[in-house]
Amino acid sequence: MPYDHESIPPTPITSVPSDQFLKTGSWRTFRPVIDRDKCIKCFICWKFCPDVSVRVKDEDSYPEIDYEFCKGCGICARECPKDAIDMVLEV
Repeated sequence: MPYDHESIPPTPITSVPSDQFLKTGSWRTFRPVIDRDKCIKCFICWKFCPDVSVRVKDEDSYPEIDYEFCKGCGICARECPKDAIDMVLEV
């Protein structure tokens, strides 16, 4: 069931980023890649990222993935309402 982004609080799920603990990017098998042509800047990816690996500078900028801390869980891709995030195999 898709989420109504208006009903989700304007904060990420967690408020403690992984960078306060350790870098987790080396665990990843797949990496999320944002297609800016499809992205509508709803920031649902940021809201659902369990590691606060999605960064948002301001509401006019696109979200960016901090690959040093992204584990590649795919939650951002799954929750994106426009399928603007592809999970790409690490090489």
